[in-house]
This record gives sequence, C-alpha cells and structure tokens, in this order.
Amino acid sequence: MRTKALLAAAAFAAGLAASMAQNVYSLNVVGYYNITIPPNSFALIANQLNTTNNTLGSLIPSAPDGTQFFKFSGTGWDTYTYDELEGGWLPNGNVSLNPGEGGFVRNNTANALTITFVGEVLQGSLTNPVPAGFSVRSSMVPQAGTLTQLAFPAADGDQVFVYRGGSYVGATYDELEQGWLPAEPNLGVGEAFFSRKSAPATWVRNFTVQ
Repeated sequence: MRTKALLAAAAFAAGLAASMAQNVYSLNVVGYYNITIPPNSFALIANQLNTTNNTLGSLIPSAPDGTQFFKFSGTGWDTYTYDELEGGWLPNGNVSLNPGEGGFVRNNTANALTITFVGEVLQGSLTNPVPAGFSVRSSMVPQAGTLTQLAFPAADGDQVFVYRGGSYVGATYDELEQGWLPAEPNLGVGEAFFSRKSAPATWVRNFTVQ
C-alpha cells in the first residue's frame, strides 16, 4: 500500500461574528489523503477524517466492479462487494468506518486503485476504545508515526500486526524492555492494524492542528 498524505488545511469559522463578541470561535480543519492499492492486492486501510456520514457507502461511493471490503467483527469478517450494475455495495453500504476503525480493501482489478478520503481533522481530547482480544484499530487523526508517537496504550504482552506486502509483520510489547520487540511498527497515514490486547484499554490522544 502506498499512502500519500495530502492534508490541506482550510479553516472555517462557524458563526464567527456572533462568536467574536464572546472572544471564542469554532475552527474546523478539513483535508484529504489518498490510499493507493496495487493490482490484485489487499490493504488494511483507515478513515482518519470525520464526515457527517462515516459509512462505507458514503466514504467510498464508487469503486471498480468486484472491489471488496472486509470489516472484522471480533470473531470473523463481514464482507461487502461493490456491484457496478447496482451502483453500490452489497449487501449494503451501511457498515461504519469511523476514525479509529479500519478494514481490508481488496482490489480485484489489474490496475492500481486509489481511494480518496475527505473530511474534518478531529481535534481536542480523542478517545478510541481498544477491546481485549483481537480488533482492527487506527489512529483517529491522519498522522504517520510509531505506536509510541501516536500514544497507543501498550501493556506487557500486547501484540500488534501490520499488513505489508501480502503478509503480517508482528510486534510484542515488553514491559521490561519498555518497547516493542523485535521492532516497533511505523504506521502511515490511512493505515490500520490488528491489535491483540489481554485487557481492554482506551487510546487517548490530545491533538491540535498547529
């Protein structure tokens, strides 16, 4: 998966005139990024920009015929397939893909597939629940970095798995070493990963666009 971050900040002050009288205003930062999936390949992707409708059908309204999306339910995979004749995802496009979640996209064509996400960059105190056992998670904001840099709540024995080049690369958190072994994964913008935790935790980020 080749991810190209193209975050373009555009500020919108909502109700600026009324708010200025109180010396406060609301600032929304919007942007976009592209995820490119090679031909006949899988990619574990994430939506990291908030919209008014964070569903598969709204975020990816069109795709090549036969493109598939897989969302992990905790015990298995729910499958959605884009049908060009129907002009949408089957059985439906209502599955959520909120910031902090993720899923597999399978590009079943002989050409590279580029998916563009557009929306608001979430700011402030952000909370992303990470359940015990396996789950698919991602950063809630479009920011590349290591798990440590992204403030992932690691505990002794926790495991993560990233999907690269057709296979998984795993790492385990060692409390004595205070780090990930054999190496800490570095995540790209728009990239999700598998988390395997022994106990539930909350992934907390305090994020502000500078």
